[in-house]
Amino acid sequence: MKITWIFGLILLVQQVNAPERLTIRHNEEPLLTVNRSEFVHPIPGLPLVNQEKLEELARQLQLQVQTPPQDARLNNNGSIIPEKAGLELNKEKFKGSFERAFYRSGPRVVDVPIREIYPRVDSELLANIRGKIIGHYTTYFNSQNKERSQNIRLAAEAIDNHVVFPGETFSFNRTVGNRTKKKGYLPAPIIVRGELSEGIGGGICQVSSTLFNAVDRSGLKIMERYSHSKRVPYVPPGRDATVSWYGPDFTFKNSYNQPVLIRAKVHGGVMGVTIFSSESVNVEPRHVPSASSQLPLETPANEITDN
Repeated sequence: MKITWIFGLILLVQQVNAPERLTIRHNEEPLLTVNRSEFVHPIPGLPLVNQEKLEELARQLQLQVQTPPQDARLNNNGSIIPEKAGLELNKEKFKGSFERAFYRSGPRVVDVPIREIYPRVDSELLANIRGKIIGHYTTYFNSQNKERSQNIRLAAEAIDNHVVFPGETFSFNRTVGNRTKKKGYLPAPIIVRGELSEGIGGGICQVSSTLFNAVDRSGLKIMERYSHSKRVPYVPPGRDATVSWYGPDFTFKNSYNQPVLIRAKVHGGVMGVTIFSSESVNVEPRHVPSASSQLPLETPANEITDN
């Protein structure tokens, strides 16, 4: 702010007529052109930069230039796909460049300064935590039910390759996000053993329940877990973890001194979650009963009557 006032006073003393238009560009290409008058602070006699409008401009540019980083991940064959750095606006540097152009005469171009954002998980870390299985769980479902199978597959893809660092808490809802039609989730209009599915995203709870049991077997600390009001058929009694976007969540904390890696795979009618970590991790596993491979009886919703 001190620099801004100094430039403003110099402008008054020298009576510099600054250019009306300022061009903002990125990679030598113009992004937008703004009028200098739009950014003058409304204090009579002091042609200072309006910091609120400059902040809003910086937010708009950030949306245009940002590229999120991509963590290193494993493909279906277990090979490492390297990480990619992201990009974001260097906001403070941009504000300084904009103010210098604002107070100078002649045609002015402001280049957007960019800085890299490094991913959380790089290839070296991933290679270190993919070798030791510390927990695994498998559940089964009717793959002929296309809607429910689609929802299970999408939720499994959302948690697959997720790395939880020591002391970090994993949230199923935060990781998977809202289950919407736009994301490809479908209504699963079936009733399993008398219990109506949740509608859009039906089947998601099988993914969260499979994850819960794999995490429990690995000895990690369960933070938040709720059971359905009725027994579900895909896990033993009391071994389910119900989730809902505006309701219950499943969360756990990595209580070990090494990161853990979640792998979630769907093949046919089999849903599997495996938890990996470093060879040096000291695991304290827990006994968890396995799920039955017998598929539950499903009744289409349009065949259910009120009787």
